[in-house]
Amino acid sequence: KDDVRSMSDNFSEIVKLCRIEDETQVVTATQAEDYALEMQVRASNMVRAGESLMKLVSDLKQYLILNDFPSVNEAIAQNSNVFKETQASCDTKLTQMRDEMATDLFELEDEYYSSSYK
Repeated sequence: KDDVRSMSDNFSEIVKLCRIEDETQVVTATQAEDYALEMQVRASNMVRAGESLMKLVSDLKQYLILNDFPSVNEAIAQNSNVFKETQASCDTKLTQMRDEMATDLFELEDEYYSSSYK
């Protein structure tokens, strides 16, 4: 709240500095340098307030991500189900491969032991 007010106030003051004023006792070049310096200070105050607001937004996002337990739990449950399905699929394929290899090995052993060339 203070940062937004600071940005608004500094911006309005910068706009006020852009007005052309009547002649004063201060030399125009000196007055221009004074206005330029004041504008730089106010612009840096606006930048600081903007960075503070960006940090606040970042902190809010981080808080939401870290403390949103229902969605985190849901994501964990979904990943767990996907991994369980993948595990079941791999187990089925490995069992089929084992059975096929056992059958092939049995046939090869039978052929080897019944061969006359051994």
